[in-house]
Amino acid sequence: MSHRKFEAPRHGSLGFLPRKRSKRFRGRIRRFPKDDPSKPAALTAFLGYKAGMTHVVREVTRPESKLFKKEVVDSVTILETPPIVVVGIVGYIETPRGLRSLTSVWSQKLDEQCLRRFYKNWYASKHKAFSKYTKKWTDMKEKTIDKELARIKKYAKVVRVIAHTQVKKLPLNTKKAHIIEIQINGGTIAQKVEYAVNLFEKNVPVDSVFEANEMIDTIAVTKGKGFQGTVARWGVTKLPRKTHKGLRKVACIGAWHPANVQYTVPRAGQLGHYHRTEINKKIFRIGKADQNSGSTDTDLTKKKITPLGGFPHYGIVNNDFLMIRGTFPGSRKRPITLRKSILTRVTRSALESIDLKLIDTTSKIGTGRFQTQDEKRKFFGIQKKTHKKVKKSEKSQTAVAAKK
Repeated sequence: MSHRKFEAPRHGSLGFLPRKRSKRFRGRIRRFPKDDPSKPAALTAFLGYKAGMTHVVREVTRPESKLFKKEVVDSVTILETPPIVVVGIVGYIETPRGLRSLTSVWSQKLDEQCLRRFYKNWYASKHKAFSKYTKKWTDMKEKTIDKELARIKKYAKVVRVIAHTQVKKLPLNTKKAHIIEIQINGGTIAQKVEYAVNLFEKNVPVDSVFEANEMIDTIAVTKGKGFQGTVARWGVTKLPRKTHKGLRKVACIGAWHPANVQYTVPRAGQLGHYHRTEINKKIFRIGKADQNSGSTDTDLTKKKITPLGGFPHYGIVNNDFLMIRGTFPGSRKRPITLRKSILTRVTRSALESIDLKLIDTTSKIGTGRFQTQDEKRKFFGIQKKTHKKVKKSEKSQTAVAAKK
C-alpha cells in the first residue's frame, strides 16, 4: 500500500465548491446588511465598472503605528460609477421558506437602455414593453399604482428598489443597461416606500450611497480561464520528470474501495468565471468628473484621474469614480456590485482617514515617465507631429482671414 513520506495540507480549498462557471455576468447580492429602523432610509448598494489600476502615495495617520506620519505606496483600483436610475419598487413578505415578492410598481417612463435589457433582439422587435403599463399612471393611478403602494406599506417587511445603470455614458460595446435590486434600510416601511417613490426616474449619484474612508463589500465574477488541469486549477505538486503518461497529474485519485472517485480529489475542469464576494475594501476617494480629479492637497497639478494614453483596454474615465484600495475580481469593463459592509470592522486601519499625497497618472502602457501631457511637452520640446499641427492651424487661420 502506498504512503506519503511527509504530511501536508491538502491543495485547494473545498469551501469554494462547486468550481463551475457563474450563471450571471453581474455579481448578485445574496444578503443585505441588517436593517436599523432608527436611521433614515437609504440605499445599501451600487453598481460600478472596472476601469483599471494605478498606485497612490499616502501618509499613514494611524497613531501608535510604526508607520505613523510616514509615506506608503498602495495599489488602487478605479471604478467608474455614473449615476444609477431608479425605475421600480418591490415589496417582500416573510414566509417559512424565506422572502417572497408581494408586488412591484414601476415608474411611468423607462429609458431605452433599460428596455433593451428585456429584449433579445431590440432591432427586430416592436418596442412594446411597458407601453400599456405607463397608461396606468395617467388613467388608473388610484386603482392600480396607489393601491399596490398601499399593499406594500401594509404587508411588506422588506422594500427594495429596481435600478439600472447608464451604459451610454461608458466606453462599452453593450447598449443594454444592467439592472439590480437594492434594498432600502432605515426608517419604517411607509418611509421606505415614500423614499423609493421620490427617487423614481431620478439619477442617484454614488456619493449619496457611499462616502470616503468607508469599508464596503464587492461582488463580481472573476476572469474566465477555460478548461484547465489539476496543477493550474488546484495547485497540486507536479510529479517527477520521468513519470509515465504525463507529470501534471494527481498520482493516486483514490483507494480501491469505495470504488468511486471522491469529490475531494483534485480533477481537471473549469477555472475562473466564478462568482466571488470580497469584504471590507476601503474607499480612498470618491471622485467627480472634473479637471482636478487626479490632484491632491500636496500635488496641485491640474490633472484628471485617467492616466496618459487612457486605461488599457478601457479608455477615459468621464464620470464619477471610486478609488478603492487593492484589486478586484474580473476583467476591465466588467460590472462590479458594491454593497454596504455586512461585517463592520472597527480596527484602526478600518477607521483610518486617508491623506493622499500623490495619485500616479503616468502611462500604463509600458513604463510611464510623465504625469501630464504638459510635462511631456516640456521635456521633449517641439515635436514633428505637433509642429505640423501648428502649421496647419496657422494656414487655416490665414485662409479665413484672406476670405474676410
